[in-house]
Amino acid sequence: MSREELKRMIDQIPEQDVLEVYDFIEFLTFKRGEQALHEQEVEYLAKDEEVVRQVQKSREDRRNGRIYSKEQGLKYLRRRFKES
Repeated sequence: MSREELKRMIDQIPEQDVLEVYDFIEFLTFKRGEQALHEQEVEYLAKDEEVVRQVQKSREDRRNGRIYSKEQGLKYLRRRFKES
């Protein structure tokens, strides 16, 4: 579809539907910006050595059966907090 075809289609939208179309365009613009932000966050986190280390440690724990339930995790954190 060419730009001119799109312009012609927009010109044919009934007046009462223009606001709805405008809202939809705003929604699409927002979603595209949200996607770009998410991609930037992923890039940033991928470069953070501490986050990468934590993910690798978590994967290792899962492979070795060291997976904790919510309650076990809370007990562990409480114990660590008391020790510090």
